[in-house]
Amino acid sequence: MTASQNLPEAVIFDWDDTLAENWLSIHGALNASLAAMGHGLWSMEKARTNIRLSMRESFPKMFGDRWEEAADIFYTHIRTNHLETLKSLDYAQELLDRLSAAKITLGIVSNKTGDILRAECTHLGWNDYFTNIIGAGDAIKDKPAPDPLHLCLENTGINPGLKTWYVGDAPSDLECAQNAGVTAVLIRDSAITPDYDEFPPHHHFKNLNKMAEFLFYRNNGFQTGQSGVL
Repeated sequence: MTASQNLPEAVIFDWDDTLAENWLSIHGALNASLAAMGHGLWSMEKARTNIRLSMRESFPKMFGDRWEEAADIFYTHIRTNHLETLKSLDYAQELLDRLSAAKITLGIVSNKTGDILRAECTHLGWNDYFTNIIGAGDAIKDKPAPDPLHLCLENTGINPGLKTWYVGDAPSDLECAQNAGVTAVLIRDSAITPDYDEFPPHHHFKNLNKMAEFLFYRNNGFQTGQSGVL
């Protein structure tokens, strides 16, 4: 099967909670910053719920004029262990293998800082899958602005459109897809909550395996705009 046979021309992925998981490192680094700045510590649940924007968007709101100092503490802490705590999500490797074999252009757009993102991708041995790996700070603006998605498509010969999929887990991912004019794909193992309503996905899959089933087994010519969870 090739990309010309009713498959997307390009699939761009978010990183954390979409292809990989590294919350132990993120949570520890955030609490190191909070403690140093005299703030109360966050629970893991609060961190997972609230960390969605890039650092240059979120830290000024959290730490005011001292946000760059807090950012330095965060980066120092996260670089000590983020590769050791990194895990790939179930079926991520298999899905990337199938999409690559189908000659679909693949990329990453994440609000994780670019050099840390690329180090994690390298650690998992996934660099060869992706044409471009775009993290926070690589484009003029970060997600949910369309800039990083457009940057990810540069030099691919593919223009933003419904045959480009952006796959993520958060409302900001769906907003980014809409802003960029591409198909929004949600990976979430439970029902969509009201915070997703403003930017509803074109497709909603419980996990990456269900996405693969749709593309390579159930799909007899996908139509963007389909909804419902598989």
